[in-house]
Amino acid sequence: MAVSAETVMAIKTYQNQAEALVKNYFLADPFIPYTSVLGGIFACKVSAPFYIKAYNGLTKIQRIEWNNRGMSTIHAIFITAMSLYFVFWSDLFSDQQHTGLVTLRSSQLSIVGLGVSIGYFFVDFGMIFLYYPTLGGKEYVIHHSLSTIAVAYSMLSGELQLYTYMCLISEVTTPEINMRWYLDTAGLKRSAAYLINGLAIFLAWLMARILLFLYLFYHIYWHYDQVIQMSLFGCLLTFLVPAVLFTMNLMWFGKIIKGLKKALAKRL
Repeated sequence: MAVSAETVMAIKTYQNQAEALVKNYFLADPFIPYTSVLGGIFACKVSAPFYIKAYNGLTKIQRIEWNNRGMSTIHAIFITAMSLYFVFWSDLFSDQQHTGLVTLRSSQLSIVGLGVSIGYFFVDFGMIFLYYPTLGGKEYVIHHSLSTIAVAYSMLSGELQLYTYMCLISEVTTPEINMRWYLDTAGLKRSAAYLINGLAIFLAWLMARILLFLYLFYHIYWHYDQVIQMSLFGCLLTFLVPAVLFTMNLMWFGKIIKGLKKALAKRL
């Protein structure tokens, strides 16, 4: 069936109007942070968790946690990929670039990545408070509070985005932590997969939450002259948030080592 010229013109007109709306409003520089946050919230709501036969036998609160961990895994994969790109592959924060202080650099893409992460933190925060303390105790509230404040400030101000992304690389441990809970809930705590996942947690935690943070502190030290040119609040976040998170990481790492030793002892 042939389409009239008037219909084609009308479709093109609506298409152009839609593109203009997206370009001039949703993707305009002033709106990018807010659009990306809403995008992150929307992604959390539509992300579909995976199911197994054991899912139907879970309690209501276990299903809620199962779904919540599925959402956090998707976010972790996304933000880890973004963080690795900006920290190790992108030239945005490279010392070879002479485009201003490394602590003040940002781009539209880096802002979008942080915005999506903020959207996730908002949703996860709501879930934690709604079902407190089932989905996380005081340590999770402290961790998420510091992370949300730092990421939000970095997104809105354009400051300390390099260090924010360095910290967010630690999300690489989230899928393994969630898998541990999944395997335990599915009754597979004595399986080989559970032990292998435990080893993966140990290695990922050591690399992303211990050694990488030491590199972060080293980077801050060598770029101290640039760090202190940020705002007072930006400097405070740079020195405080990584230090607190690193302390918590060390505490959790001690528990991981104890758990791994216990699991290996049962196997030997």
